[in-house]
Amino acid sequence: MSIRFGNPDRPNSYIGKTVPRPNAAKLVQGRGRYVDDIVLPRMVHVAFVRSPFAHARIAGIDAEAAKGVRGVLRVFTGADIAAVCTPWVGVLNHLKGLKSPPEHALAVDRVCWVGEPVVAVVAGSRSVAEDGAALVEVAYDPLPVVTETMTALDAETPVIHPELGDNLAFRRLHETGDVDAAMAGAHKVVTARFRTARHTGVTLEPRSILVDWNPADVRMTAYHSTQAPHMIQAVLAKHLDIPESRVRVICGDVGGSYGIKVHVYPDEIATAAIAKIMGRPVKFVADRLESFNSDIHARDHEIEARIAVDAQGGILAFDVDDWTGIGPYSVYPRTSAIEGNQVVNLCGGPYRFENYRARTTVVFQNKAPTCQYRAVGHPIAVAVTEGLVDMAAAELGLDPIEIRRRNLYADDAYPVTSPANMRFEGLSHHASLNRLVEMMGYDALRADQAEARRQGRYRGIGIASFIELTNPSPFMYGIGGARISSQDGCTVRMDPDGSVVALSGVTEQGQGTEAMLAQIVAEGVGVKPGQVRIVTGDTEITPYGGGTWASRGAGIGGEAALQAARALRRAILDVASVLLQDRADALDIRDGQVVDGTTGGARMPLEELGRIVYFRGDTLPKDLPRELVQTRHYTTKEYPFAFTNGVQASYLEVDTDTGIVTLLKHWCVEDCGRVINPQLVDEQIRGGIVQGLGGALFEEIHYDAEGQLLNGSMADYLVPMAAEMPDMVIAHVETPTQESELGAKGAGEAGTAGAPAAVMNAINDALRPLDARLTEMPFTPERILRALGKIGDLT
Repeated sequence: MSIRFGNPDRPNSYIGKTVPRPNAAKLVQGRGRYVDDIVLPRMVHVAFVRSPFAHARIAGIDAEAAKGVRGVLRVFTGADIAAVCTPWVGVLNHLKGLKSPPEHALAVDRVCWVGEPVVAVVAGSRSVAEDGAALVEVAYDPLPVVTETMTALDAETPVIHPELGDNLAFRRLHETGDVDAAMAGAHKVVTARFRTARHTGVTLEPRSILVDWNPADVRMTAYHSTQAPHMIQAVLAKHLDIPESRVRVICGDVGGSYGIKVHVYPDEIATAAIAKIMGRPVKFVADRLESFNSDIHARDHEIEARIAVDAQGGILAFDVDDWTGIGPYSVYPRTSAIEGNQVVNLCGGPYRFENYRARTTVVFQNKAPTCQYRAVGHPIAVAVTEGLVDMAAAELGLDPIEIRRRNLYADDAYPVTSPANMRFEGLSHHASLNRLVEMMGYDALRADQAEARRQGRYRGIGIASFIELTNPSPFMYGIGGARISSQDGCTVRMDPDGSVVALSGVTEQGQGTEAMLAQIVAEGVGVKPGQVRIVTGDTEITPYGGGTWASRGAGIGGEAALQAARALRRAILDVASVLLQDRADALDIRDGQVVDGTTGGARMPLEELGRIVYFRGDTLPKDLPRELVQTRHYTTKEYPFAFTNGVQASYLEVDTDTGIVTLLKHWCVEDCGRVINPQLVDEQIRGGIVQGLGGALFEEIHYDAEGQLLNGSMADYLVPMAAEMPDMVIAHVETPTQESELGAKGAGEAGTAGAPAAVMNAINDALRPLDARLTEMPFTPERILRALGKIGDLT
């Protein structure tokens, strides 16, 4: 499919080329400026006293000893903060039936999870604030604790929020066709129970915020490690009763986010409230230990699912029953129902079939809140779908590649609407699968696997096709009443020296936003990427936008940048046509020079044009427009989401004596539309695969029956390390979206979406001769040995 992007024969195009990150040297040299690097006059620090109980009533708070610590300035309780900060409720209007109680910045009467902030201690340094916090005495009356997802709605289970009536936060049932009839008439029905473990983001830079309130200017400035500055601006304004125009949010360098930093956190809002009360800058930086029980968690799902197939392996129906526990509150403002909702939307996504039933049940529990985390719902839906497809293939004696070829949507079938009512504009499942088979040498790997089995070694190949939701429209959040922008804007200007500055509402989180935008702007204007400076993450100077989430940066922010850059290009050529006494359509801009459009001969450098416009405007015709700054906004209009697709493969070996999995190699073919910077996209895919492998093999947050976090440190919570990662081979098919001229979709979450399913299928492929099957993540040595019958049930 060709892309509608200017002249494909234009020399020196920067689209589709690897261009170095403009901020790389700064970061490598340690010159990044993160929130914790910022020091303001009269700045103080806050530390939080957090609940040691999963559920308890606050009987009393004694802070006198803390107030006596030298350097402690103030101690705040929930009531103190509630006097200046209103509570919030994490619901969206379009998620019918979703409910959640009001949540305060600091707990007022009751705590509902271990780690909930209760008291804030402010001091001249973080260490003194922590010393004071250690002396605060909080009396608690313990209350019954709810920790199990599957029994949360049982009659004998205590209700966490009695005013809500039960522990049900949200339930959605979607049904298309006649699932029961399809199951009854199927040649084979395969049933499996899947479980994905609760885990968290473990960002390199913890959550951090520095808030300065200036009562003289009636102005709040928040330096925040966030993904969505304009969203945070709206939240602070609303709940602290400040006009939105008087709140400025600045997001500088960010050390990773993965969705962890796109939410509203009670301790961060409390920090802003304290700054308003005290009239001075207040800083909060979470330490690694408190991050484990205060950052959002994700992926805590249990799923019973079935697939029905005919004798030729054609898929007839999917039936999915998903349960997830979200903690005691739905997280504001994006809500904690989205992950379960995505499971309903995404199961079965790559395949042609007619009968579909999916239900998600979202329940409250006394654990840390869960919410959107990289590839929201995708790893769960892909694991269920691809696990069932592989199991059906095994039942029928079909090769995993063959059953997919018989069922994937044809590449020429689009546009199409899935049984889950997802609208697909154009995907490339077959082209991607064919590329994968060729790239991995599938037949040779099968031969290697057979030889290994003859030697008593158990190797497996796992395949996972997937779809990824990107470029979300207002149907994601705006339709539900949330002030979360789906559009994004970009302002592009040319300065007198001929250089270009672009201000974008998309934020840089370490994923390469600045490089991507610089390439697009350079292409749109006609300068070199090195002549473009990108400014992001400041609500006072950047156009209003949604920020970075749901793989929207290139597809939405990039399109806004392209349109603004092209508008600037036209404005420059209008001026040049007068100066050079030639038609604007006969001129072009290349590498910072106005040139003859046909021969490419240089006519005028941009710095000369800039000199005349900015300093000798008297020499130009009075009626000539000379606006060398242009702003454009963009949002999708035809499709609610721009879906991408891909397929991953894992080759691994399972040691049946120890249960240890060795990852031998991993492949991914991905179609994210137009690839702007191949190296950046490949880095995103590889990073996403690593996070997916973490969820598949290592990461799991453990709670006991009393709601106590058991492994809340890096000593006990396993994350993937370089030595355990396989070689990864990445390739692309390009099916640009026709909704935009750039044609870009998103790529940030594809790796995470498919990797767990590929590993699960590879493990089960390896162990199939031993009649062992695993569907509970992570696939630890203990679980593998238990599936092999070599150890007993550890529960």
